[in-house]
Amino acid sequence: MTLDTIGEEIKKANSIAILAHESPDGDAIGSVLAMGLALENMGKQPDRIITEYPRKFQFLPGADKVKKESQVEKYDLAIALDCSDLRRLDGKEYFENAHKTIVIDHHSTNTMYGDINFVNPVATACCEILIGIFTYFELDIHQDLGTCILTGIITDTGGFKYQGVTAETFEFTAELLRKGVNVSEIYEKVLETRTRSNFELLKRILNRMEILENGKVAFTYITSQDEEEVHAEPGDHEGLVEVGRNVEGVEVSIFIRQIDNEAKYKISMRSTSDINVSDICYLFGGGGHPRAAGCVIQGTVEQVKEKIIQEVRNRLN
Repeated sequence: MTLDTIGEEIKKANSIAILAHESPDGDAIGSVLAMGLALENMGKQPDRIITEYPRKFQFLPGADKVKKESQVEKYDLAIALDCSDLRRLDGKEYFENAHKTIVIDHHSTNTMYGDINFVNPVATACCEILIGIFTYFELDIHQDLGTCILTGIITDTGGFKYQGVTAETFEFTAELLRKGVNVSEIYEKVLETRTRSNFELLKRILNRMEILENGKVAFTYITSQDEEEVHAEPGDHEGLVEVGRNVEGVEVSIFIRQIDNEAKYKISMRSTSDINVSDICYLFGGGGHPRAAGCVIQGTVEQVKEKIIQEVRNRLN
């Protein structure tokens, strides 16, 4: 059984690296921190490696143990969480050099790139999968561990509002509440509180937002210069793609962000209809969920805009 095999590999490993996807969101970060606490409960001393840690998640238990890099050349075990393919994995060199690798994820586009793969695309968040794994291993899901897990669930469900939320999601949440996890505090910190830089970027994307294709598509962008001018930190762009999706009549929201002053843009897409944005992003080497996905495209703002909107146009009714 896969879970038994995962347990055996963890027990054997003396050195363990925990990794997640680049530009990590709350589910990726919650998963890494939760796994770190769980492994400590199992007597391990794992390295939690996140190159760019968003300031808004500093409140989470175990955040002070996160490393930007490691001096270990070859880990006994590397665990990748909430990441669908090796290209998007932050710190992939640690994964590629490890003696054994495990992938735990909930993306339907997962490429099964680990030695052991535990993927459940029905789960609303990777953190939801971890609850089942920790329960199977009979680990104590204490308040700190539960806080990390619930952060991931709240983030990836948009505060329980996205399709895909199940009765089981609320049952897990109820159990975490009984453990003393403060759901309202987590909700406020990860969904309602904006950094000053995020607010300044919000003003810019609103000024640039275009409603296209007879009101069905919202498009906006930010540049590296924008981020420099507002002193943006890692994670300050998170959530900006949601603004377009909230406009009446919009079926697809597109937000693009320039990468390191290069002619290259990170695309984030959200859908409110039957349009599968994961399929669109897959065409450009990306992926994600049917209603939330991303990719990277080379070119200028106008070139990238035309490429991505053309694919959306092909799928609009």
